[in-house]
Amino acid sequence: MITPHLVSGLGLPLDQPVLVFAIAMAIFLVGPLLVKRLGQPGIVGIVIFGAIVGPGALELVEHSDAIELLGEVGLIYLLFTVGLELDIQGFREAPENAALFGLTSFFLPFIVGTVATYTILGLDLWAALLLSSVFASHTLLAYPVVNRLGVTKNRAVTAVFGGILFTDTIALIVLAVVTGAVEGELTVWLFVRVFGALVVLFGAGWFVVPPISRWFFQSFSEESYFEFLFVMVAIFAAASLAEILELAPILGAFIAGIALNQQIPEGGTLMNRVEFVGNAFFIPFFLLHVGMLVDPSVILDGPETLQITALIVVVMVVTKGGAAWLVAQVQGYTANERDVIFGLSVGQAAAALAITLIGFDAGLFGSEVLNAVVLMLLITALISPWLTERAATSLALEREAGEAGDSAKDPNILLPLSRNAELQQRLLELAFVIKGERGSEPVHVMTVVQPNGGRSTEDQVAEVNDELEELAAAGSAAEIPIETETRVNHNVASGIVQGSVEVEANQIIMGWDAASTFRHRIFGSIIDQVLKRTTLPVLISRLGHPINTTKRIFVVVPIGADHHEGFYEAVHIVKRIAASLGAELNVVVVEGSAHQFEQLFELVEEDVSAEFTELDDWGRLLPTLEAESDDDDLIITISPRRGDVGWHNELDDLPSRLIEMPPASFITIHPRQGEPEYDRQYLRLK
Repeated sequence: MITPHLVSGLGLPLDQPVLVFAIAMAIFLVGPLLVKRLGQPGIVGIVIFGAIVGPGALELVEHSDAIELLGEVGLIYLLFTVGLELDIQGFREAPENAALFGLTSFFLPFIVGTVATYTILGLDLWAALLLSSVFASHTLLAYPVVNRLGVTKNRAVTAVFGGILFTDTIALIVLAVVTGAVEGELTVWLFVRVFGALVVLFGAGWFVVPPISRWFFQSFSEESYFEFLFVMVAIFAAASLAEILELAPILGAFIAGIALNQQIPEGGTLMNRVEFVGNAFFIPFFLLHVGMLVDPSVILDGPETLQITALIVVVMVVTKGGAAWLVAQVQGYTANERDVIFGLSVGQAAAALAITLIGFDAGLFGSEVLNAVVLMLLITALISPWLTERAATSLALEREAGEAGDSAKDPNILLPLSRNAELQQRLLELAFVIKGERGSEPVHVMTVVQPNGGRSTEDQVAEVNDELEELAAAGSAAEIPIETETRVNHNVASGIVQGSVEVEANQIIMGWDAASTFRHRIFGSIIDQVLKRTTLPVLISRLGHPINTTKRIFVVVPIGADHHEGFYEAVHIVKRIAASLGAELNVVVVEGSAHQFEQLFELVEEDVSAEFTELDDWGRLLPTLEAESDDDDLIITISPRRGDVGWHNELDDLPSRLIEMPPASFITIHPRQGEPEYDRQYLRLK
């Protein structure tokens, strides 16, 4: 029963910790889902909702010290992940790219901004220098966008990431010099102190963190969550060191990310934990914090605030755009690469506000400048992700295959089987077909047992082991080694993904029983979770007949799939199946050019003849397959994951429609994510 005392206790703004936390979680969930339906990046939704519920609008939630703390922690964590994702090899090979972008992206806005704010706004020189340094640096608000689209290893994006070393460092030097000048401490000692602090911070990042982390990961591997806790200690120790040295903690976090870059491999359990915690918790709190800083009422404060906002936004956008264009011309970047670095570099966040607040407290700025910077945060929080999303999507589509690499390796396949899986032998035969005669790596057959109160876990494991041993006997006849394993995990999908990492699998094959519920998007809970949690190529199969009886293979290829980073590997899998089975290959291109895909298929190793047809409409696909396919045919769909390059809404319900087709046999190949260079090994040597 809700009492009057309880109601009076829920006055606005809300400050009850549990209730505020629940509202924040709801915003993290609902905000991105809503704005994605409007075609905008999900992170924009959190910023907008933060502005709506914050003290500047509805005053629903108090901008408490806790939110400020979590927001600052989120910013630190964001910069750490940026350093962690930095292409170290590319940075080492061409550090001048990062230096060129960082220096150009800072000094062009800084010089033009100083002149504009000094002459037009009438600020004194020190105030003009400090305000210009605010928008000359940048915060990677749109980092989640490029990370999701898999272009973080692109040469231009790497230059932006590395450029932070220069832009933020110079901005902090300007802050130290200006505050020192205002306080009458502009001496040689000030410059020596700042330089010495940078040397200590970078030295700790390069010479202290790597050996300690290497020792820890080698010595303490019993409990994997200890590794994550070690990473958290490293992040905030580096950030704290920067703060002690009177530098920005975000710079320390970024250096910590670079220091641990080589110690946390992509696709591993630790990397997954780092990304999950950041994307689900810390970074959303940073975005919420930025949104709550926005005060929409500043628009009504008079024309002066709007004039200042217009000036700094115009100067920033024009000069950042000019810097991106100039760097692109010098480096030979494509138009999409130029637009991506422009979108990334216009992002501003709480770090900009922190510098502005220091200037405000020192008497360099008035309240109009402070409000203008806050309004600028809102504008850049909207335009930076939007610009980056558009350009990064096009950049992902323009990726071309590089020169041929090594020959395709023997695939290391993980085959997870459920206790109730039908036709397990057919799935095993599919793995044999993909491996072919050259197979030497084992097929890892695994079953995940979920503990329950009804039966002893030990009894379940023993029973599963017996079943797997029977399947292993089939491997002896095929002369392909089979390794079996039974895992115990409350979450089956987690057990499968963890197993794929531990056995170093490069493909996962799963069977589908065609049972799904309304809340499961395509295949059902377990398979859909595996698709979300791994970047490996995943083959989902439903085989209505023994695969060795296949006569023809129909391959459905949607337009845009050829721009996915895992396309050529997927084509290689298709051609290897066809070659092993001696089956005819019929490629059906939906809304694309048959001639173009014929040329692309020809680039991939494995000599398999194929016929290519094109359909100009998704509506013609199922009638065409139904009319041309027979009971002994196999339908293979190259289907990027939801949100990936080449994904289409029509792919959502395609599997459930294919089970109604005469063959009743199909394979959906979800290509590898996030490894653009991996495909080279499947291309023919020129």
